[in-house]
Amino acid sequence: MPLAVAVQMDPLENINIAGDTTFALMLEAQARGHRLFCHTPDSLTLRGDGGLFARAREVRLRDVKGDHFSASEPAPLDLREMDVVLLRQDPPFDLAYVASTHLLETIAPRVLVINDPASVRDAPEKLFVMKFPQLMPKTLISRDRAEIEAFRRECGEVVMKPLFGHGGAAVFKVAERDANFGSLFDLFAVTFREPWVTQQFLPAVSRGDKRIILIDGKAEGAVNRVPAEDDIRSNMVRGGAAAATQFTEREREICETIGPELRARGLVIVGIDVIDGFLTEINVTSPTGVRAVKRVGGPDLAVSAWDAIEARRHASAS
Repeated sequence: MPLAVAVQMDPLENINIAGDTTFALMLEAQARGHRLFCHTPDSLTLRGDGGLFARAREVRLRDVKGDHFSASEPAPLDLREMDVVLLRQDPPFDLAYVASTHLLETIAPRVLVINDPASVRDAPEKLFVMKFPQLMPKTLISRDRAEIEAFRRECGEVVMKPLFGHGGAAVFKVAERDANFGSLFDLFAVTFREPWVTQQFLPAVSRGDKRIILIDGKAEGAVNRVPAEDDIRSNMVRGGAAAATQFTEREREICETIGPELRARGLVIVGIDVIDGFLTEINVTSPTGVRAVKRVGGPDLAVSAWDAIEARRHASAS
């Protein structure tokens, strides 16, 4: 049965279709006969009667670089009339992002929102992962200098990164004895009001940071992201190279441990990051990797995602 699907995302004009997971999800929805509408989060309007509207365009997609969509003129769209809303705008995970989750929560569960907006709000990538310390490298979340210095003495080399950062931005490796640490601490303290993440450095990152995609709590595919020679960051937007990979037993254990929690929270499309058998992040806002997995010979995870979304929609409607 065709569904009406609204996609809350960044401007469709600006995406890189070669690597964009949202575009892959939309192509699969279109192939299944679903109607697609796109809107940006800044167009959301909540009315006093409980109506949630967005200024949206109905779109048709083409997997053609530079000519990847056609669209109607923007018009108010009552999101209560949608069957599914995909929450897919990219971070930063700031108050604007949080506000959009509150607004989308007003139409759930009448409308299936993927990922569940309350769970997205309550599971920031670098905080939610702390529920599973047995799977992680040694990690500290603090802005207290004495605590961070004690942690450095315990771990030796560490990585410092913003608690709500994304895409590998502002990720620094700090040596055991590093003359830059004081200046870097001051920079973080001035830049961020919240605490930040200090994590044991894993030298094996030079061999890759594996992105594993879980669909409704089940590991469905992975891609190994290998950093450039002069960088510790493996994010593909930072120059990381995608390589084919297989699941290890440890990675299966990680996925089986966190899967039930993801499923229970309505976190249907999730990307986790694993380095040398250690879980470092659980990405729930707008996880990427679907097109990269397929490009290196893995499955088309957009198919698995829509199978799961349609099953959830059918269950909620029956």
